[in-house]
Amino acid sequence: MIVRSYGWRKAKSLVMIALVVACVGVALVPLVSILAYVTVRGATALNFAFLTQLPKPVGETGGGMANAIVGTLILLGLACCVSLPIGIFSGVHLAEYGKGWFSKLVRFITDVLTGVPSITVGIFVYTVIVLPMRSFSAIAGGIALGIIMVPTVTKTTEEMLRMVPRSLREGAWALGVPRWRTIVSVVIPTAAGGIVTGILLAVARVAGETAPLLFTALGNRFWHSGLGQPIAALPLQVFAYAISPYDDWQAQAWAGAFVLTAMILIVSIVVRIVARGRHITTR
Repeated sequence: MIVRSYGWRKAKSLVMIALVVACVGVALVPLVSILAYVTVRGATALNFAFLTQLPKPVGETGGGMANAIVGTLILLGLACCVSLPIGIFSGVHLAEYGKGWFSKLVRFITDVLTGVPSITVGIFVYTVIVLPMRSFSAIAGGIALGIIMVPTVTKTTEEMLRMVPRSLREGAWALGVPRWRTIVSVVIPTAAGGIVTGILLAVARVAGETAPLLFTALGNRFWHSGLGQPIAALPLQVFAYAISPYDDWQAQAWAGAFVLTAMILIVSIVVRIVARGRHITTR
């Protein structure tokens, strides 16, 4: 009886393992297919001119997306300037002072922002920033991307700070260290690896956003002339070239998609490397 029961459990275990492996395979098929197709189409169209030159006028072959690559980096930098102070301070508040109606309100707003479509954020920033300024701008684009980053940074910061052992806080308090100094000098440095991981994940999340930039940054075929002016970005350039009727532009769209995918892949690899050292100990 015992042998039969053991054999039945082992058979069920093997069946479940096979189902899990099959589900993983089904999930990997579209992912690997997309990455392989983008790599094949994009790598063949990628060249040095694409990385160093501006877009050519309609009818001329060649050119590149150097301005869009630089513009994407500028927008991500602005987004970090907007989101990191708000996200990190919100995460610290929820982890260290997370009681009362205000903390519940902050947590509720964070949860709502997580599910808000990016195009809705773009329309909001268009209404409150672009229309009053009477101009599309890099600032508006950075603010839109920053708003999208805030929930991820906030949640990651809160979770990482909660993982810090309470004994570290109590040790600092026993030495007479004020609570705010304990947070700044003990808690945050201990959780720094996990917080950085969350920041990089948020950056990878918004790097390929197109919809909010259509309403804020708009795009530009030249080098940016200031943060108050429209600015180029890889997602915008890829979108514009992909729907064009010109074969050369469509090839460059694939190259842009490949570069954007490579950028996100690099950030993801950095996240994995940083995450290796984010385990919190009491040493």
